[in-house]
Amino acid sequence: MSTGIQLWILSLIIALVVIGVVAFLLNLVKKTALEIDETVSNIWTQGKLTANNTIHIPLFLTKTNQVAGEILKSALAIVGGSKAITQHIESCPGCPHCILEESKN
Repeated sequence: MSTGIQLWILSLIIALVVIGVVAFLLNLVKKTALEIDETVSNIWTQGKLTANNTIHIPLFLTKTNQVAGEILKSALAIVGGSKAITQHIESCPGCPHCILEESKN
């Protein structure tokens, strides 16, 4: 075989090997890109779900603050009532009068 034909065959073999390596590497890049795309899609979905959940926080917080305010008012009224009872007990030695007055009302 002549040198020209040998060089031609060697060039074709090298080209086939290079094409094979490039195809393998491109396939790896494609698989990695698909994995990245799937992961990003999952992150995007979770982000939307989180945003959907957190959008209601101001509404719940307003209602929670209203209820907490009502609880505070009730607690202050209870404290005031117990102070009044304590003051009355300290000044009243048995207080049948108070019991009778209460029964009339």
